[in-house]
Amino acid sequence: MGGSPAAKEYPQQYFLASALAATGCYPLWRSAAIGQSGFTVGTTLLKVPGMQGVGRRSIVVPQVLAPWVQGFLPPYKGAMATVVGMTYARASIFYLSDWGHDVLQKQYNCDDITATVVPPLLVSTLVQIMNQPIVRATVTLQDPSYKIPNVWTSIRHIYTNHGIAGLWHGTTAGVLKTVPKYCTAIAVKDWMEQSLPENIDPLLRSVLKSASAGIAGAALTNPLDVIRNEQFKTNQKLFRTVRTLYADMGLQFLVRGLGKNMIAVALPVGMTIFCTDMLISMSQERKVE
Repeated sequence: MGGSPAAKEYPQQYFLASALAATGCYPLWRSAAIGQSGFTVGTTLLKVPGMQGVGRRSIVVPQVLAPWVQGFLPPYKGAMATVVGMTYARASIFYLSDWGHDVLQKQYNCDDITATVVPPLLVSTLVQIMNQPIVRATVTLQDPSYKIPNVWTSIRHIYTNHGIAGLWHGTTAGVLKTVPKYCTAIAVKDWMEQSLPENIDPLLRSVLKSASAGIAGAALTNPLDVIRNEQFKTNQKLFRTVRTLYADMGLQFLVRGLGKNMIAVALPVGMTIFCTDMLISMSQERKVE
């Protein structure tokens, strides 16, 4: 990755890596959506086997951990749409960004900064706008008090109550959150690729590169995640949402759900980069053999 000459030759590897990351990290995404949206999670009970395997008993989950636990518990409403949406979004952003990097540098002689920033800027903006109705519907479904059963019913419900514009409500915050996240992640990925020593183990190189890119992108955009998810919940405009959050929480709203977001965003982004590197490496080795 990172402007690799082989990038355009491996679209399947990009999409497979994104699918693995989206599927494996779906429960963490649910936890982050619940925490950042401020959804009220009732008392969570875990059923565990009784002593010596006889009977079952319930354990009350502390409220601070309830969003984490809730993310892993059924029903998994909107799971398929969420995984498919995240798969094509991340795969498109990383694949077209790496391919665009090569094109801009080799065919148009662009400098490295332009070649690194422009492709994810354009692609992530387009993907976010296209994906917004699904994002809103799936995030809203994670509210335990929301009785709508699935994504398509949720989309119809939003459209009936808020019109066509309601499906794209929160797009501004979503774009402001998504575009810097991927521009930052890809810039860090490319910088790490160029800066790490040539003789470093390829596996370690990929781990360092993917972890740094994921953490940088997640930390930067948490406040905009909070604002966007709050817009989904309240249907308020952007600036009114910010004023309401500030009035209720002060500047603490900037870090609401930060821990969950650092995992739910950094892990899948990093995992996508790492898995793509590994899958491309495996394909190149098979070609050599």
